[in-house]
Amino acid sequence: MLKLETFLHNLHFDTEKIFPPDWEVDWEDAPLSYKLYRGLPEYPLPPEVPLSITHRAFDGKPSLKKVGQFLWYVYGITQYSQSANSGGSAEERNQSLRRFVPSGGGLYPSELYVYLKLEEVPEGIYHYSAAHHRLILLRKGNYDSYLSRSLGNGSDLSDCFGAVFISTVFWKNFYKYNNFSYRLQGLDAGVLIGQLLEVAKQMSFSNRVCYQFLDRAINHLLGLSEQDESVYAIIPLSIHQLINCADGVHKNEEKISADDLSSEVALLKHTSYNRSKRVMDYPVLKELNEASMYETTNSFVKINQKKSVKHALDTEIVLLPRKELFSYDLASVCRKRYSPDIDFTIGKVSQTQLSALLNETYTFIYQNDLDDTDENVENRVSLYGTFYNVEGLPNGAYSYDYSTHSLNRITEGDYREFLQFGLTMPNVNLYQVPLCLHAVGEKDYLIKKLGYRGYRIQQMEAGILVQRLLLSACALGMGGHPLLGFDANQCDDLYKISSRGKTSLIQIPVGPYRPRAWLKGSLRT
Repeated sequence: MLKLETFLHNLHFDTEKIFPPDWEVDWEDAPLSYKLYRGLPEYPLPPEVPLSITHRAFDGKPSLKKVGQFLWYVYGITQYSQSANSGGSAEERNQSLRRFVPSGGGLYPSELYVYLKLEEVPEGIYHYSAAHHRLILLRKGNYDSYLSRSLGNGSDLSDCFGAVFISTVFWKNFYKYNNFSYRLQGLDAGVLIGQLLEVAKQMSFSNRVCYQFLDRAINHLLGLSEQDESVYAIIPLSIHQLINCADGVHKNEEKISADDLSSEVALLKHTSYNRSKRVMDYPVLKELNEASMYETTNSFVKINQKKSVKHALDTEIVLLPRKELFSYDLASVCRKRYSPDIDFTIGKVSQTQLSALLNETYTFIYQNDLDDTDENVENRVSLYGTFYNVEGLPNGAYSYDYSTHSLNRITEGDYREFLQFGLTMPNVNLYQVPLCLHAVGEKDYLIKKLGYRGYRIQQMEAGILVQRLLLSACALGMGGHPLLGFDANQCDDLYKISSRGKTSLIQIPVGPYRPRAWLKGSLRT
């Protein structure tokens, strides 16, 4: 078996090496894109969801209706569509169930679980059944203390009405992408977190993203087999302004272990269904998941890493026009958001539009357990791009500096052909794309501080930024299409970042597009 460091390197820079030479997708045995439990108590969520959600003060206790609306906008199945796309099987080409977040291949490997303390349903741990918009009770009881200790006492769950758990079901996209699915799974979880944070903001739910927790204790509480599925992030929810956080770097005198916590609650044995009859083994994913786990709270750390984007003295700095943050109806943008591929159409983009896109993407601060204070995602994930046909801006490659709201021109030129030839699957016509953006992060994914867990955390933070970018682009009348099938080495050379220990994590073409010929039906209840 490949060493994990070599595997992660190949996963990013030499993806052909991670696929078996005889790999073929068994389309007929594809799993469902949602998880189904059997024989457990069900609690239907109120079917009414608002057509519009805008930021408003939320008074009183959270209700089951409000939680149902929240879950539907975060990860509900919202649309059935039929189109004439090329590629894949006939079934894959013609029909799909969609959600408001993008997912590699539309496979949605993430699942949502919630811990709730509401008057209308029993306190306990639930699975959000997206297929039926209902809650499935997995474990009844109050687990404030258990969860707080699993988080190293960094969040006081007694001050929250609940928490969301975002897991990854390994087989749901391994069946198609094999080992490459590991990269997709972190990004999928990240865009889901990004959507959750935006919906929570609109509904006035305070939150904190926790990437560090005792994995085995959490999986045990939810009744998950970590050979099949594992939690990637936990987000406590509160109606108060801030969620209480422990000071410092989880410096609790008490060392809390996953084994000790797990012994406090009984083992769950639930039956679930995924449709596949022949589930293949995925030993590398299992090994990475095992290597990423935290066994005790002593493993938790703080990063305290500040923004590293600096303008070179010999390059041109372009100050972008300042613009007030624009407001938009999130529900409307979610319904309109679309990932064009062959549907991009070249058109002139104004500097005002580019300024608004970059500013709105980065004007986003979220609480997390990696930083001592609230920080922008930009501190660990930067944004670079190649721009063509932007009004008043020379064609070329640029880096974006949020602190000064400016662009640093790295090199001048039209790089559409350069990027087009770098695509491993040329399903996007980059000649028709005015803005091609890249999320950039540390090449070593902070392994010295976070271990192998750092890789999936980096992918999740990149995913948060991607979702923010996609929503902003849609609000400005443009589309964005996240891509992983690109030559990272080529882009790193273009941006001159490899020598600085940076690399391009994901490519997002953004621009105008023409409507596609397809049938769409809303599944809003």
